[in-house]
Amino acid sequence: MCVECYVDENRKTPLLNPLDCLENHTQYICGTCGRCICIEHDPHRGLQRWNFPFKSLEIAKLYLRTADYSMKKPCGIYKLKSENGRFSYKIFAGSEDLQLYLKKNKGKTCEDMNPIFIVEEYREYANTRIRKLTPDEIQKYMSER
Repeated sequence: MCVECYVDENRKTPLLNPLDCLENHTQYICGTCGRCICIEHDPHRGLQRWNFPFKSLEIAKLYLRTADYSMKKPCGIYKLKSENGRFSYKIFAGSEDLQLYLKKNKGKTCEDMNPIFIVEEYREYANTRIRKLTPDEIQKYMSER
């Protein structure tokens, strides 16, 4: 597992429309393994990719490092249950953010109110870069997937 971005597969992201994401979105480029993680801020919704709910813990882990980096502290992945019984996984900067979310989303619950995954401490890494990729970098990254 990469110590910086918490996953084993260094070309796993982007998941959805990878070429479009790499061409048009700002990427967190892991300084340890080189994995690109979308860190684009959506000005219309005021959110980054890590703010959205995920279908599984594994998918949420793919975006956790961008949350930690954005907030400059360890964020947690929480397991949420909707009133229809479906589970989702969402990243929050802390329990206060989780509680605010649950107040606004009455149909959602979090059984134990603790993250199911969080790193012990936030660290900065020397070779990390936040930027859009060049066409050559995109081609190389896509060929390595």
